[in-house]
Amino acid sequence: MSFKPLLLITGTAVVGGAVEFNYGTTSDAQSDRITAVTPAILLGTGFWALMQGFTVGQARTKYAELARKDGEKDVDERYLLPNLYAQGTSKHAKAFNCVQRSHQHIFETYTQAVLGGLAGMISFPICTAISSAMYAIGRVQLSKGYAAAEGDPKKRYEARFAKWMWYGFLGNVFLGIGSCGLIMAGKKKV
Repeated sequence: MSFKPLLLITGTAVVGGAVEFNYGTTSDAQSDRITAVTPAILLGTGFWALMQGFTVGQARTKYAELARKDGEKDVDERYLLPNLYAQGTSKHAKAFNCVQRSHQHIFETYTQAVLGGLAGMISFPICTAISSAMYAIGRVQLSKGYAAAEGDPKKRYEARFAKWMWYGFLGNVFLGIGSCGLIMAGKKKV
């Protein structure tokens, strides 16, 4: 990711957060409903990640069988569990490894996206809900792109909204940090 999108998402989170903090919802009932959107999105993303794991299991079987048909050696030792990734550089190993990476990559950002979202929703429920939705949409698109890459991981960003994962992720992190700062400064009650 280049510096320009990072600067853009940082500025958007700061400006959006400031506007929401100063002019946001006043009704507690309305605020409660908006605040519930972020955990709903993040829980849905977590369930989707679990389902994505089943895709990896199916791909493991598929590519091991294709490797056998093509006469690859030591297929079971290279493709099957407990190996996380298939060993080797054959087209089938590369294709399977992209599917595996589509799932594994989720766990490199999910915890921070959730923590940032849960902290951010306290002070900035609207901005954090939008940011979490961007993360979820981008995460699904990026993972699907990875899984469909057939061994070429550069294809993972071919989906239109795949990069939104990073914008939503960073938005949640920045909004979460800002919310924690407001709470620690006594400007927002939990």
